[in-house]
Amino acid sequence: MPELTLYSARGTCALATHIALLEAGADFDLVLLDFAQQAQRSAGYLALNPKGRVPLLRTPQGVLTETPALLVYVAQRFAQARLAPLEDAWAFAQMQAFNSYLVSTAHVAHSHRLRAARWSDDAAAQQSMAAKVPQNMRDAFAYIEQNYLPEGCDWVMGDAYTVTDPYLFTVAGWLAGDSVDIGEFPKVAAHYARMQQRPAVQQALAQLEAQPLARV
Repeated sequence: MPELTLYSARGTCALATHIALLEAGADFDLVLLDFAQQAQRSAGYLALNPKGRVPLLRTPQGVLTETPALLVYVAQRFAQARLAPLEDAWAFAQMQAFNSYLVSTAHVAHSHRLRAARWSDDAAAQQSMAAKVPQNMRDAFAYIEQNYLPEGCDWVMGDAYTVTDPYLFTVAGWLAGDSVDIGEFPKVAAHYARMQQRPAVQQALAQLEAQPLARV
């Protein structure tokens, strides 16, 4: 029985960790929560993760949440896969800066479309926040295009593929639903296309389609 279990859901940021685990060659179980049936709010799942969100990674030491933490855990646990610049403090910090930007800025901007109720109980305010999502996502990805994707390089960290790449792929995949054309950002679009060709990405997407939904 695998020591690791990833709790995920379709269309969520958990895809980044899912891809990273496959890239690392990790042996893990996948539990796909049925968000339509509020499985993330079930008593069984809340006992594991009181936040009621994904991803969650169950490890021999306990459970981990939050995508940046899970990505670093995978990179360090499976160091032989070379998914992070573990011996270069500056490069590692740059990687974490990028992951932090995705989680604190791009993901939050995206969340205002479907989950504005987290920030306001006022219906008009929720509508206003949702209406601003395309511009906020466009601004976030314009910043990524200009500052985070090195010219002439395939990956966020340059020539080396790292856990930042599945994270960018995951969040970039939300742009269309947020009424933003990824084609506005040629380097992001090229990165997305490269990621689609990676076997681990194809495998993760196939598993998400084939895996039965769980209610925990």
